[in-house]
Amino acid sequence: MTGSMPPPAAPLPTALDSLGDWSRTHTCGQLSARDANSAVTLMGWVHRVRDHGGVLFIDLRDRYGVTQIVVPPGEASEAAVAKAREVGSEWVIAVRGRVAKRPADAVNTMLPTGTIEVHAEDLRVLNRSETPPFPIADEIDVNEDLRLKYRYLDLRRPRLKDTLLLRHQVALEARNHLSGRGFVEIETPLLVKATPEGARDYVVPSRVHPGKWYALPQSPQLYKQILMVSGFDRYFQLARCLRDEDLRADRQPEHTQIDIEMSFVREGDVFDVVEGLYAHLWKTCLGVTLTTPFPQLTFHEAMGRFGSDKPDLRFGLELADVSDAAAASTASFLREAVAGGGRVIALAAPGRGALSRKEIDGLEDTAKRAGARGLAWLKRTADGFEGGASKFFTGDGRGAGEELVRKTGAKEGDLILMVAGAWEPACKALGAVRLELGRATIMTSGNGDRTWSFLWVKDFPLLEEDGEGGWAPRHHIFTHPHEEDLEFLDSDPGRVRARLYDVVLNGNELGSGSIRIHRPDVQERVLERIGLSPAEAKEKFGFLIDAFRFGAPPHGGIGMGLDRIVMLMADRPSLRDTIAFPKTTSATCPMDGSPSEIDPRTLAELKVRNV
Repeated sequence: MTGSMPPPAAPLPTALDSLGDWSRTHTCGQLSARDANSAVTLMGWVHRVRDHGGVLFIDLRDRYGVTQIVVPPGEASEAAVAKAREVGSEWVIAVRGRVAKRPADAVNTMLPTGTIEVHAEDLRVLNRSETPPFPIADEIDVNEDLRLKYRYLDLRRPRLKDTLLLRHQVALEARNHLSGRGFVEIETPLLVKATPEGARDYVVPSRVHPGKWYALPQSPQLYKQILMVSGFDRYFQLARCLRDEDLRADRQPEHTQIDIEMSFVREGDVFDVVEGLYAHLWKTCLGVTLTTPFPQLTFHEAMGRFGSDKPDLRFGLELADVSDAAAASTASFLREAVAGGGRVIALAAPGRGALSRKEIDGLEDTAKRAGARGLAWLKRTADGFEGGASKFFTGDGRGAGEELVRKTGAKEGDLILMVAGAWEPACKALGAVRLELGRATIMTSGNGDRTWSFLWVKDFPLLEEDGEGGWAPRHHIFTHPHEEDLEFLDSDPGRVRARLYDVVLNGNELGSGSIRIHRPDVQERVLERIGLSPAEAKEKFGFLIDAFRFGAPPHGGIGMGLDRIVMLMADRPSLRDTIAFPKTTSATCPMDGSPSEIDPRTLAELKVRNV
């Protein structure tokens, strides 16, 4: 015979089976020693395959857990053994067999099913899987874009799967709790009139009305207020909200909020409902008993003491106004700041006098990123002050050093940090430094994020300067001013306090709400104050003001971010881990490729020109 032999034929792929008459009898997290000798049928994904001297072990996984399957030659059918030798990671299989107790030395105490295994008698291959781009395990270091591209695989990982299950439980318990307290769940529309609410709208063109557009709701704000006018005095909704704004780890273009509105209420009534809801969620979902009522701080107190309108109270490090000490010092840059109407804000960091100059420079960088021009510092020692700005508070400092110690409470070994400038920006900059110091303390304490420090921050300013000589709403334009401050709406708008409140947990804003304006005359005054003419107010908000003319009750409410609640409860670093199919920080979805271009014929039908 001449010529070369033909290459051997490639093995045929394992044939796929159908379910046929098989039905799943148990999940992969359900069986225990009490099921020994039971005939069972399990279905799931192949998590791992091991060959121990010809005996195959398959870890079979579904969302409920993992069960070890044993495929022993002689017990399982020849076809089952052959198929078991072919299966790979993430193949979908079905197994019939009997439950057996594991030998005592083979018990896996890390698994709920670790006392048993299933001895396979027959096996069906329901689908194959290509080699996954990353292991289906929590302990992986994989680029997030890759995980989001294959999100359906990412969601098989236990930690993300458990987070979505927790989200389901939180949503269910919220619905049950609020329904049991007389609240009615009502859906509000997703195609709405475009109204200015702080962020950019996502818009949808109307085919039926060419040239006109719907907006996707940034929140259900106007509609839930109209529901109060309609007499539904206790409303709630797990509402989808969409905002076209710059993204970060704790922000998404579409998110879900637990939305609540109530009639005939004051702030305390809303606080009671919200605290009861959180207490219920933490108890039922985490087994944690919260202490209520939550502490309350005004906006001015929160900024002045902690440098933030959402302060983290898991650690101390309170700020102090040391303007008097600064004015009495020999530091011209501090004295000039006070003389120019600014303030000097200080923070004494216990035991941080041992920080190196490089570490202090890092804190100064933090302050500058938060808006400060610089960060003055000095250390208190047994002999007085040393380092940094110490020379300005000793010698001929006219008692400035003693006043600085009195205001900050600094002790030997402490580091004193100071920022000069306008009051709120100075507080905010030093608040960023406080947060960096405090979170380092939390990480070394061992408690981490398992300490639950809730509080309310209330009485925010209603308006702020818009940088163009006018005024803009600090939060939104439907918040009722304090009655005693209404007289300043025209003469001194920055002085007007809003009946606005945020619920805060561990330095995170979980929700924002307010007592709303319910009188048309007050609403029109606020709209005029932010620069809307009567015609503009009518065009943008006429339907709400018209509703107020027909007997609107006093009302208030709050919207709380479900995604953020779950993120903190699950101890996840990003909102994306709490959402099944999230967007990246550039508002794209690597999995489905959105946003994408639209067929020109569709654009033409909508009378929209592609530019």
